[in-house]
Amino acid sequence: MNKKIPVTSVKSGHLIEPAPGIHQYTNQVVNLFFIDIEGDSNRWVLIDAGMPKSADEIMEQAEKLYGKGARPEAIYLTHGHFDHIGSLEKLISVWDVPVYAHKEEFPYLTGELDYPKPDPNAGKGMVVKLSPKLFPNEGIDISGNIHPYSDDHQLPHLPGWQWIHTPGHTPGHVSFYHHDSRILIAGDALITVKQESLSHVLTQQKELDSPPDYLTQNQDLAFRSIKVILSMKPQLLLSGHGKPMNVEELNKSVGDLD
Repeated sequence: MNKKIPVTSVKSGHLIEPAPGIHQYTNQVVNLFFIDIEGDSNRWVLIDAGMPKSADEIMEQAEKLYGKGARPEAIYLTHGHFDHIGSLEKLISVWDVPVYAHKEEFPYLTGELDYPKPDPNAGKGMVVKLSPKLFPNEGIDISGNIHPYSDDHQLPHLPGWQWIHTPGHTPGHVSFYHHDSRILIAGDALITVKQESLSHVLTQQKELDSPPDYLTQNQDLAFRSIKVILSMKPQLLLSGHGKPMNVEELNKSVGDLD
């Protein structure tokens, strides 16, 4: 992962609390989430691990929220693309916590496979054309720390939450759903900014969109996963890219999906 990722957004460095106990941090162009463990605001998990070379920044934000030396109970991954695991290796070297991912994502997290290279012909826009130069596709090897999500879809540290298999963008992509509040963290399965547009990425213009074609491995599965997400009728959608979207915004935007 030695390529430079020059693109960032006006929201980079912003920490917000879109719902009680859920903190969204924007690291350049990607969101990661600090989730309090119910009943104990001093214990928490991290969802995704941001951009390369951002570990110190992420740890600093964790200490702002949870105090000096704060470390999560675990790290949950939506998938293993570079912008969601960019700082993972350094984070686990410091924190030494388990990492969870879907078993179909394991080959990209255990050094067996690289992701397909971004497709510069998959759509229009500057980001699409430059995607092979901008975005690394190499896998990583964290074999000693990786664990599969359980078959019952429960999360070991987050009672009330479940993981949902939402493949297409990658084979093992997952989203997270909280039943009582109907909050859904969608990763890249359904996003709220048009990733193909450089200006939209820079300004974080809110717009419901499918995962970017240039990095999506199976379009049919990606479309089915969007239908699964919408069938959950989330009251609040949090995504890997873009701003939170409430149910009114979501309902108004569904018809604009490609």
